[in-house]
Amino acid sequence: MTAVIELHALEVRFGSRVILNKLTGALYGHAIGLLGPNGAGKSTLINTLLGFHQPWTGTARIFGRDIRIPQQAREARAFAGYMPENDAFIAPMSGVRFVRLMAELAGVPREAALERAHEAFFYVGLGEARYRELGTYSTGMKQLAKLAQAIAHGPKLLFLDEPTNGLDPPARQRMIQLIQEIRGRGDLHLLLSSHLLRDVEECCDEVLILKDGAIAAICNLEEERKANRRFIELETRGGNGQFVEALERLGCQAACGAGGRLKLVMPEGVEIRQLYEVAAAQQVQIRRLNYKRDSLEDIFLKAMEAPNGRV
Repeated sequence: MTAVIELHALEVRFGSRVILNKLTGALYGHAIGLLGPNGAGKSTLINTLLGFHQPWTGTARIFGRDIRIPQQAREARAFAGYMPENDAFIAPMSGVRFVRLMAELAGVPREAALERAHEAFFYVGLGEARYRELGTYSTGMKQLAKLAQAIAHGPKLLFLDEPTNGLDPPARQRMIQLIQEIRGRGDLHLLLSSHLLRDVEECCDEVLILKDGAIAAICNLEEERKANRRFIELETRGGNGQFVEALERLGCQAACGAGGRLKLVMPEGVEIRQLYEVAAAQQVQIRRLNYKRDSLEDIFLKAMEAPNGRV
């Protein structure tokens, strides 16, 4: 399976300052989240992958194309769509004209670029505003216009740098829905950089966490979610040793807590309904049942607390 992004001892320096410190790892997810505190190197990594910064040492590959080999770097950039964090508009230009220009710069023929621009504006929900000057757009509309120009040329990999930045709750929800819809189409991959854990958790299936310019963690969220569904917390009434023994006969590992609380690790093949059947046979009430899994916040905090290396 070809990795979407491969990092091979990638180091980036600004003068004598090391910004990215020998990043090594591979990302395969359909929607990759990029997390880290301010100054961790998130935007620098995106800009390096797009060719705006040159590596000091090491390299990276996008769909197997090496960013340090000029011909392959051009191919990698042709695959990419980029929604930057900061606005970079020509204020008196109409929205559709701007997106057409960006599509042309990405290599789309002039007539096709205009058609793509109209399609992109309708797709993001700005069809009625496409002839308005960009300088008159609200913050939410500008974010949507940036998304429109990023997808107009049909990229294979979409870089989204803080896409919900400055948005009020309804506008943020609209943006998240669009990103989820793009991910669900299955015809492109995306890398979402955000300081909001909730955005990444709602949109991504893999996450790369940076800390001080180094990789703190690479985590497949889908695998975590599936694996952790076998960890169960129960709150019971009338529980006794026989109930625990019966659960252990099913193959569960059980740990008893105070107030009728139990923690279980369920083996493959054992379903929730069987827990209720055992409880009924033992005349035990299950008053509460929760899946216990690490949230993305837990994973992020563990990565930040680790002194060196990955968690």
